Amino acid sequence: MIIHDQLHREIKILKPLRRIVSLVPSQTELLVDLGLEENLVGITKFCVHPIHLRKTISVVGGTKKVKIDKIKALKPDIILCNKEENTQEMVRELENVAPVHVSDIIEISDALELIEMYGDLFNKKQEAQVLVKGIESKLMIFTALPKRKLRVAYFIWRDPWMVAGKNTFINTLLELNNWENIFAERDERYPVIEPEELTSANVDLILLSSEPFPFSEIHKKEIQHFCKCRITFANGEYFSWYGSRLLQAIDYFGHFQKQLSSSL
Repeated sequence: MIIHDQLHREIKILKPLRRIVSLVPSQTELLVDLGLEENLVGITKFCVHPIHLRKTISVVGGTKKVKIDKIKALKPDIILCNKEENTQEMVRELENVAPVHVSDIIEISDALELIEMYGDLFNKKQEAQVLVKGIESKLMIFTALPKRKLRVAYFIWRDPWMVAGKNTFINTLLELNNWENIFAERDERYPVIEPEELTSANVDLILLSSEPFPFSEIHKKEIQHFCKCRITFANGEYFSWYGSRLLQAIDYFGHFQKQLSSSL
């Protein structure tokens, strides 16, 4: 059987996909929510949801570097990767072990497409459809809610300071909240900036993400030196994890919007 991933690569499937290695945390969570936990044989150290997985399933490394020999020993039928999370070199090397399916998520429609792809791949079509319809239903309600238009900056890293830019899933979710990303016009997807740029940027809200860098009050005070706008911490999982996490994310955004409207 020939299938295609989200990079439109042809993938030959020669046997049933019973043993899965997932190298993307949000996709690991999605597999579990589709009822495929018993098929998972390998995950990354960052696959923290559900929390018990790392105690019951082999951890094969991180998202940028894995132990190929350990993956090979697990005899996977398929390996799941992501264009942003994993490297091209990793994918090429893993293709010598098993078929590799690569996701590419920028828009919410991409996330919903991936859920349906997994439903088809792993014989979980009904579960996938229930999940997709649940997300679409919550999106319909959330998008209809009144939201204040804000100019925002979403920080993901320190030393150097890095923000989310255009063509990212984070930017898509900022737009979902009716927020204008002040760095969306930069060429880079994750631009490196100087905090001095915030002084004249006319920014309403700065979001400090909980991942991949764990921002704290210390970093908040650093930025306050350059910008007197509202600065708050954001749960990075809700802004960057796709798949089944979107169900919780939409609820999170609703509460977040209420908190902001009462304080801005």
